[in-house]
Amino acid sequence: MTQRKIEIMDTTLRDGEQTSGVSFSVSEKLTIAKLLLEELKVDRLEIASARVSDGELQAVQKITAWAAENNFLENIEVLTFVDGGKSIDWMLEAGAKVQNLLTKGSLNHLTHQLKKTPAQHFDDIKATIELAAKNDIKTNVYLEDWSNGMRNSKDYVFEYLDFLSTQKINRVLLPDTLGILTHNETALFITEVRAKYPKLHLDFHGHNDYDLGVANVMEAVKAGVNGLHLTINGMGERAGNAPMASVIAVINDFLSDVKITVNEKALHKVSKLVETFSGFRIPVNKPVVGANVFTQTAGIHADGDNKNNLYFNDLMPERFGRKRKYALGKTSGKANIQKNLQDLGISLNDDELKKVTQRIIELGDKKEVVSQEDLPYIISDVLDSDTIEKRVVVENYVLTHSKELKPSTTLKLRVEGVVYEAQAQGDGQFDAFMNALRKLYKRHSKKDLPALVDYAVRIPPGSNSDALCETIITWKKDKKEFLTHGLDSDQTVSAIKATEKMLNII
Repeated sequence: MTQRKIEIMDTTLRDGEQTSGVSFSVSEKLTIAKLLLEELKVDRLEIASARVSDGELQAVQKITAWAAENNFLENIEVLTFVDGGKSIDWMLEAGAKVQNLLTKGSLNHLTHQLKKTPAQHFDDIKATIELAAKNDIKTNVYLEDWSNGMRNSKDYVFEYLDFLSTQKINRVLLPDTLGILTHNETALFITEVRAKYPKLHLDFHGHNDYDLGVANVMEAVKAGVNGLHLTINGMGERAGNAPMASVIAVINDFLSDVKITVNEKALHKVSKLVETFSGFRIPVNKPVVGANVFTQTAGIHADGDNKNNLYFNDLMPERFGRKRKYALGKTSGKANIQKNLQDLGISLNDDELKKVTQRIIELGDKKEVVSQEDLPYIISDVLDSDTIEKRVVVENYVLTHSKELKPSTTLKLRVEGVVYEAQAQGDGQFDAFMNALRKLYKRHSKKDLPALVDYAVRIPPGSNSDALCETIITWKKDKKEFLTHGLDSDQTVSAIKATEKMLNII
């Protein structure tokens, strides 16, 4: 099968930067541009709008200087305007060689915004294209609001395209500027344009206002466009642009007659870098690049994956430089836990696995998210607890902390079936707890508690969850020191659990 080449033009640094609250620095733009061309291997970059700011000019100068040295200058594009040559002067100062000229693609925009006739607008455009050519600048032309133009003033659109067919331009850029197209309209409109102008290079620029960006791109490719405009993480004005990662996956999996050069394995890396620089957070469920999209949560899914990969689809995480994960929570079940244990190289017997599963379910019921890095701590705590006979149980407690009042504790302790209760204050909640415990211990055993020598709190190394913290307390009794550990989502509670273990050891 002969495959036709589709150009992928990334407009994250221009249209994507129109995301509310986003502004890339000069160095950030250069870093992203290098990554997009060298690692993601997109065909073209639209990096800026002419005449926006001094910072924008500096960014374009940096990028074009690097591009010229690395044979990418023809791949760098800038949005320009029909402004009597001011944008061309800006392009010359910036060192850019390809302009994407913004023009009116609907009669509504032309009449009410420019207040000109089609003939007047075409004359201005022709002059701009000729001026660019004299300065060795190539021209692509945007038909702004083209989608509404096709809906409401099709005769004007075709009159304009007739004119453009006579001009020295490289590409015609067809934007769904307001994101209003359905996939059926996209297919219909581009099929019409393609049939009338078979020799024109057509790009489609989709927006996502109805969440139809990817569907519209898919139909545009099938209808015969030559290029697509996409952004990393779907950044862009309003609801954003058609997202790069999803579109690349769709093309590779469903449009076998199309060839693209984009490197799938770099998608996640680029996505995370743009997220960091922009502050525009990726939804965890965003296809391909979201944090959760390769995470199985239900235990039945993990079980199915163990049995001939029953819950896999073609979106394998390894394609995108990622790895499948199995979530640990109240719905995970033993299969998810076993998957994580395999990754860690840990094996448990059935009884131990059952107890660890129960502990994870308990944390899940508290809406805590458990990570793989937490798992060894949970195992240690569960198995350690099983080795200690629980003669003493901290049955209940109330911890209070009030402004300008000392923290206090009411404690109920069960010792070999007998329940004791005490109240105390302290310098902190755990100190108040210990003071109440000392009262009980002194009153009923006539002995002193072991001395608290050291108190350390930590979270599992590498964990990105807030599910667990571990408190390690060093005690001293009869000149001998020993440690107890407590594990919980709450720091004070984990310390109390460590203390309960101490009471059962002594």
